[in-house]
Amino acid sequence: MFIKRCLSIALLCVLLVSSFVVKTSALSEEELGSPSVVLMEPSTNKILFEKNANEQRACASITKVMTLLLVFEAIEDGKIDYTDIVTTSEHAKSMGGSDIWLEVGEQMTVDEMIKATAVASANDAAVALAEHLCGSESDFVALMNDRAKELGMKNTVFKNCNGLDEDGHLTTAYDVALMSAELIKHEKIFDYTTIWLDTLRGGETQIVNTNKLLKSYDGITGLKTGTTGDAGSCISATATRNNLSLVAVVLGSSTGTERFKDAATLLDYGFANYEVLKIDANSAELTEINVKGGMQQTVPIMCDGLKNLVIKKGGSKNIEQKVDVKEEVEAKVNKGDKVGTVTYTLDGETVAQFDVVTKEKVDKISFTAVFCELMNALVAL
Repeated sequence: MFIKRCLSIALLCVLLVSSFVVKTSALSEEELGSPSVVLMEPSTNKILFEKNANEQRACASITKVMTLLLVFEAIEDGKIDYTDIVTTSEHAKSMGGSDIWLEVGEQMTVDEMIKATAVASANDAAVALAEHLCGSESDFVALMNDRAKELGMKNTVFKNCNGLDEDGHLTTAYDVALMSAELIKHEKIFDYTTIWLDTLRGGETQIVNTNKLLKSYDGITGLKTGTTGDAGSCISATATRNNLSLVAVVLGSSTGTERFKDAATLLDYGFANYEVLKIDANSAELTEINVKGGMQQTVPIMCDGLKNLVIKKGGSKNIEQKVDVKEEVEAKVNKGDKVGTVTYTLDGETVAQFDVVTKEKVDKISFTAVFCELMNALVAL
């Protein structure tokens, strides 16, 4: 009886472990109720999971990811500063929806307007920032669409800067992931998107983050939620664990609960199954190669390259490095001439390749060059 009971317990444990492995190693579209999702690793823009990722949809306040990106880029370029004073216009005040009830002529700093936009998803603050940067919301929206093209967001058209429903204001989960990956290159954004509760107007106005994952998901760093009648419930969720960062975009959920659940499911899948491997071609053992007919018999060589690879967990042990370099080159040799490659393969497939180049110039041997060298040697005696 004791042995039977032990065997039963052992079998139950095996079944539980098996079900866990299936849960983490595979993810099906059916497990996600939302109609359009994508999971991306932002340093490489590699897609780890997708469902209708290129289907055009309204995205509500996820639009503000692009608004914030342009604001942070303007700050980085010195066009505006966090301490600049932003004055509210009649147009900004008229937005409605999610806002902080700005009054015409009311002033806040760029820093405060960013906080209102990122934390409280304030439509009025987003427009105030847009007008401060470009003079009008329409000029700012033109800038948004230009930047979208630069980022490869082929299925996106912005009609406003805050995401209020408007005919033709459309994007895709994939495009949202692209602009989210670009925004989080500005790590200062996390100073805002990780705020749960804060105040404005000297403590008079309390703001609460619309991203409930901040209270429930380990490693969450942002990024933006959105909800309108046309868009449904949406989120671009960013998180980092063990040096792996992920962007999970969910569009068109029927409820806020569903969007958070689907975003967490996507992130769980990514963290359970993938890792980032940093390839450094400088690690290749390279010294020099022979030069035929040159003023020097050898020339030093190098390979300089860094690349992030997103691979299945445990796959790093299967990475192989192959160095393929010429034994000899013929003079004249210019600095930077390609003389070989360093190739990295994973399970037989090439995943990265870098050029091996010469570090110096080597002139072709000639009577004049030899004579000059000889004269220089005699002078030095």
